[in-house]
Amino acid sequence: MKPVVTSLKAKMLLLSIIPLIIVTVAITLISLNQARLLSEQEIQTFEENLLASKRKELQHYVDLAMTSIAHVVAEAGPADRAAEAEVKRILHSLTYGDDGYFFVYDAKGVSLVHPVQPELVGQNLFGMQDYNGNYVIQNLLRLAQDGGGYHRYIWSKPSKGGLEDKLSYVVQIPKFNWMMGTGLYIDDIAKEVAITRQKVTHNIRNTFFTVVAILAATVVVIALLGLGLNVHASQLADTRLREVAHRYVQFQVSQRRNFARELHDGINQLMVSVKFRIELARDKLQPDDIKARAELDRGSEVLNQAIQEVRRISHDLRPIQLDDLGLEPALRSMIAELSERTGIAMQVGLALPQQRLPDDIEITLYRVAQEALMNIDRHAKATQASVHIWQEERFIWLEVRDNGRGFNLSADTGEGIGLLNMRERTELLSGQFSLRSKPGSGTRLRVGFSLI
Repeated sequence: MKPVVTSLKAKMLLLSIIPLIIVTVAITLISLNQARLLSEQEIQTFEENLLASKRKELQHYVDLAMTSIAHVVAEAGPADRAAEAEVKRILHSLTYGDDGYFFVYDAKGVSLVHPVQPELVGQNLFGMQDYNGNYVIQNLLRLAQDGGGYHRYIWSKPSKGGLEDKLSYVVQIPKFNWMMGTGLYIDDIAKEVAITRQKVTHNIRNTFFTVVAILAATVVVIALLGLGLNVHASQLADTRLREVAHRYVQFQVSQRRNFARELHDGINQLMVSVKFRIELARDKLQPDDIKARAELDRGSEVLNQAIQEVRRISHDLRPIQLDDLGLEPALRSMIAELSERTGIAMQVGLALPQQRLPDDIEITLYRVAQEALMNIDRHAKATQASVHIWQEERFIWLEVRDNGRGFNLSADTGEGIGLLNMRERTELLSGQFSLRSKPGSGTRLRVGFSLI
């Protein structure tokens, strides 16, 4: 059940994280899209405000220029060449900033005043187009005839010597039928807008990365919390399972002890009593009653076999020596019997605690040692073996070694029933099981149990 529970917890954790990620990503994308749209609107507003400021500035310059020539225009008569020349002179001399100047064109598009590009004066520029195909002079003349206005086009910038975006404001001088105006290059506006857009894009990108970092941190925190809760729950489950296993083993040991004593002290004694009565009855028979005596002998023999079988079963259920004398004498007796029967040289070191071990640990150590010694007897072909028990901190350890032929521990070999029984007995009490063996190098078995 544990893998299924773990898988279910992992799925529940994913089901809690995935919606969070989806919702966060959706909200982030929507927010970023809205922020991008809002920033574009703000950039457009910013650009419009800058252009509005430029328009006011241009209108102010044109008003100043009109004021400068107003007295000359007011006093000029029809076809007054001198007045026209004076107006041209005044406007030619009016400059501001690095690239600020005034230009004048007649109704046919002939350039009359151009301080920065004097080579254009006298040329008819009515059909001239800028880089974008815009008829610059035609549109300026039309705006002037309509009462004045603003026009945006591409024109050479004196300070840079290249083409730049320009905004001009023009009006008409009615008495001379001239178009007069000035313009400001707005490449600085484009730069400011580009810088602002770059900053906004940078802020949006930083916001996105911040949200991603927060999302990642949130996912990590949730995953760690889920892992912590899972580990805590697993530890609680393991603790409870260990407690249940201990209670089960203790109950099993108690039941086996009681059953073994009932067999040994009850049934076995009754069978011994029956055997004595059979032998007594046999002795009272007449010497010539051979058949009856033979039958009683057979019955006594079978009953004796049954007595030995009951004793064996009783010992398998719970060694009487283990109950009466304790673990160390029971192990020493078993080891001495094996050494005497097989001739294997045994080295024994049993450093047990002064107080007796818990019943479940004691019987498990005895059974593991018993199974290990039986394997040595049956399979190892060893000449030397050792059994050691010692306590290290809060752990009790059992180690059984031999110098026999060993075996291969690879996965394809598998474990025999004896090894599986030892491993299962150990794991049932949450103990540690270790087995090392190589062909020709003997075998080492070690188990350990916590005494906490």
